[in-house]
Amino acid sequence: MRKPELAAAIAKRTGLTREKASEVITAVTDQISAAAARGEDTTLIGFGTFSVRTREERDGRNPQTGASIRIPASKTVGFKAGKALKDTFRQV
Repeated sequence: MRKPELAAAIAKRTGLTREKASEVITAVTDQISAAAARGEDTTLIGFGTFSVRTREERDGRNPQTGASIRIPASKTVGFKAGKALKDTFRQV
């Protein structure tokens, strides 16, 4: 499901227009992104938790040349599904 399809489904369920539903989706994703940029986790109870994860510096290989390279430390966003979301997959 892409954002326009999600916006249409939310609009149908809530009575909002598609444009307003799209604005709500954008606002939610912007707030989750801003929290991650500040290093904060975002928990949506029953759905899951978006958290900042740190990757340590490590050795790797260039696949084209086979040369050893140093991959620098970095941060990324992870997602852990909540119980209610996991349960929807167990029922299917």
